[in-house]
Amino acid sequence: MTRSRLFVPAFVAPLALVAPAALAHTGHADTGGFVHGFLHPVGGLDHVLAMVMVGLLAAAMGGRALVALPVVFVSMMAVGGLAGMSGMALPGLEAGIALSVVVLGSFLAFPATSAALAAVALTGAFAVFHGFAHGAEMPVDTSGAAYAAGFLIATAILHGVGIAAGVTLNRFGGRMVSRAAGAAGALAGVALLGGMI
Repeated sequence: MTRSRLFVPAFVAPLALVAPAALAHTGHADTGGFVHGFLHPVGGLDHVLAMVMVGLLAAAMGGRALVALPVVFVSMMAVGGLAGMSGMALPGLEAGIALSVVVLGSFLAFPATSAALAAVALTGAFAVFHGFAHGAEMPVDTSGAAYAAGFLIATAILHGVGIAAGVTLNRFGGRMVSRAAGAAGALAGVALLGGMI
């Protein structure tokens, strides 16, 4: 079994175990905050598309990107989340989130080996917008730490779903399917930008 095939279960399995465990220990954490945070990324099409495409793109790029893209995204999302929780303003928030879907989809649809560094940098920049939106929408009576843990774990799981799908497609020669998914994602991002969906 190759390293990339081992990475997917190693990445997703612990996250899948952490979520139920966090919910089970009601005396130790603000489970309401965790649940709110966990559901926030999966409740919006723009967030889901971006997170899954980060995973698909990581699988398509392979090598270090398989780990680098999700880690950069989750790390920068945490930074954005803290900024959002602090009450700061971020101009162009919704446009930045929609644009992330367009750009990530385009990187997937039109791969270029020379664009690897740009993909990592832009992934990190867009993660700030996603994290800021999550942080800014945190309910007032919620633990910030539990809420942040929820949206960061949900994000990592969505990345894992994208990676698993991408690795599977690559294994069975489905690179064209990944590219088509990227093109569809980019078009969905354009529709989000235009307020059509």
